[in-house]
Amino acid sequence: MDYKLNKSERIKPYLKKEFILYLLLLILLEMRIGFDAKRAFYNSTGLGNYSRDSIRILSLLYPENDYFLYTPKAKENKQISFLKNKKNILVRTPSSFVGNLFKKYWRNKNIIKDIVQDEIDIYHGLSHEIPLGIEKTNIKSVVTIHDLIFIRYPHLFSAIDREIYHKKFQSACKRANRIIAISHQTKNDIIKFFGTDENKIEVVYQGCNNVFQSKISKKRIEEICKKYNLPEKFILNVGTIEERKNLLTILKSIKELPKQHLVVIGNGKEYKNKCLQYIREHNLQDRVSFLSGIELEEIAAIYQKSEIMIYPSVFEGFGIPILEALFSKTPVITSQGGCFSETGGEHSIYINPLSVSEITSAITKITTDTNLRNTMIEKGYNYAQNFTDKKVAENLQKIYTSL
Repeated sequence: MDYKLNKSERIKPYLKKEFILYLLLLILLEMRIGFDAKRAFYNSTGLGNYSRDSIRILSLLYPENDYFLYTPKAKENKQISFLKNKKNILVRTPSSFVGNLFKKYWRNKNIIKDIVQDEIDIYHGLSHEIPLGIEKTNIKSVVTIHDLIFIRYPHLFSAIDREIYHKKFQSACKRANRIIAISHQTKNDIIKFFGTDENKIEVVYQGCNNVFQSKISKKRIEEICKKYNLPEKFILNVGTIEERKNLLTILKSIKELPKQHLVVIGNGKEYKNKCLQYIREHNLQDRVSFLSGIELEEIAAIYQKSEIMIYPSVFEGFGIPILEALFSKTPVITSQGGCFSETGGEHSIYINPLSVSEITSAITKITTDTNLRNTMIEKGYNYAQNFTDKKVAENLQKIYTSL
């Protein structure tokens, strides 16, 4: 008899023998899953979003499991509010004096005592690493590798950071029972740079927060745009303001398009200052708006209001803002090559991220060709359905049960 992993899809057993087998299967399928949840509590973007979304969708769609979140400290975070009143989610912080005193040591090694005591079946390192020594226990381990940018673009990282990342990532790939790559690009990099057996790696695409998958009322959108003094029409860029994300090239394109206004959601340091200097030198202050630290619902509303989301990053492991835009029914301009076509699908426009003329041309095409714009919106939204919560959760659960 073919039993599906999803309870709602299981074939109802009619014979007594089959019913007993069915009950045994239910017991076996109930797992205790531990997560390295530090990023879920500490990071407001990127790895934090991936961690929170993974925990949220699994706890919702596979409630039969118990989920243990291991973090050095249960830091207050509005984005983690979904944990409240969740009976199948338990937060774990260091239980020993040593663990509390040396939190980094606890997360890297001493945590083994806690996850063994909690009788964890599967431990999932959501951000590139798993504890030292877990391979010596009966606990199966999974690690998610998001990208190997520090190897591809070493000049963007300090020498000490590159060395630490290389040791941690490679060690985790060697010791984990299964590796999750968030794109085929990342899978190929793991094989190329670490010499990992490709059969050990599964590609499981990311999703995005469900707030981006929900339609926001026009009234609410207008309220938010008014709150931040945004114009009626604008182009959007979302992401950390750093050299790899390539905001400066967008600004150079905006300079060539005098009627366009750019909204940037994100923050940065040295590279942001470089961009601000360019804005001042070319009198673009009235045509560029910077926002940071705003609520997710507000970001989603701004996505839905924008004419285009432009994301000319030089390299990514996945590119979540692309997916957020597609769910928001916003046309996307992004980079050629890498993982971008995996995330953006056939109906996004792909450009050389360092070409001002290509970016300028793509913006002009979308804003002047209504048929093209409507096709990009419709086809892009349809493509985004490949990254729904249900599909992501099913793929993760499939890996856990295979172990």
